Amino acid sequence: MKKPVPTIRDVAAGAGVSTATVSKFVNRTQRFSPAVEQAITRVIAQLGYRSNPLAQSMITGRTQSIGLSVLDVANPHFSSVVKGANRVAQAHGYNLLLVDTEENPHRERPLLEALSRRVDGMIVISRIPEAEMAWMLELDKPLVFLGRLAQRDIPCVAGDDHRGAAMLARHLLTLGHRQIAYLGFSKSRRDEERLAGIRDCLAAMGLALTVYDGGAPSAHEGERMSSSIMLGATHPDALICYNDLMAMGFMKAAQTLGFRVPEDISVAGFDNIDFASYSLPPLTTVDLQSERMGAAAMEQLLAQVEGRPAACSTIIEPQLVLRHSTLNRNV
Repeated sequence: MKKPVPTIRDVAAGAGVSTATVSKFVNRTQRFSPAVEQAITRVIAQLGYRSNPLAQSMITGRTQSIGLSVLDVANPHFSSVVKGANRVAQAHGYNLLLVDTEENPHRERPLLEALSRRVDGMIVISRIPEAEMAWMLELDKPLVFLGRLAQRDIPCVAGDDHRGAAMLARHLLTLGHRQIAYLGFSKSRRDEERLAGIRDCLAAMGLALTVYDGGAPSAHEGERMSSSIMLGATHPDALICYNDLMAMGFMKAAQTLGFRVPEDISVAGFDNIDFASYSLPPLTTVDLQSERMGAAAMEQLLAQVEGRPAACSTIIEPQLVLRHSTLNRNV
């Protein structure tokens, strides 16, 4: 015969307290004397009692869930963000609900509106222009935005893309490169920061930057753009790509076309995804510390949710990772 499932009344009877006391203890809405809390804890363990999450949320108004929207979960950068955020959420007793907008801005609003009804707060990564973000604030949920915002007063966590791009450009200049190009992705607000960092660095040397605009932040797009970049009358001696995926796609196609990396062209990217160290050749990149970014965003959001002091913004410092896809032309 199946053993009956213990109820809150069973716990209350075993601990010699009211059901209201057990409910308040389980839902963490009130503290009691050590003796009472120990008695309730002991009986819960003996009976194997588990609270009903739905009932708990109705009492506390909290779901113990946090929402996270990413642009493409197949992109290793976003997978690392999720990993960092999830680790912090679990450590604090929260579940992570993930939404993948699949690089489609038209899907973002309906998905985030639906997600907001199921969570205590949200971490948002979005391509929506700032001028069109007013509805996010109307969701009346604690928010943290992953990336820089210039107009909206939303707490954010971001990498210093401008500095990271300048570091990468300066490295290429030090290696003797003078014909530097950028394969970007203008639909991303981060692209503007990276582009500005490279241009500022080159301008100090009196050099111009050739810019190519990709249609997607993917390896396939880097591969597709390779012939346009390499088969003209001249080609750059160094290429900085918007991310590692585009850089690896470009390298593969350039080598198929008969060019050598880095002998004919040095290549670099952003994100320092795990695959970057296994590409041929291994890719020089800027590590924007994606996992740390996700963890910092979750810490910042949980502080809001739980009523603790929270930072308005957190900037994660970039790190330059040097590998064999860039060549010293001064030797």
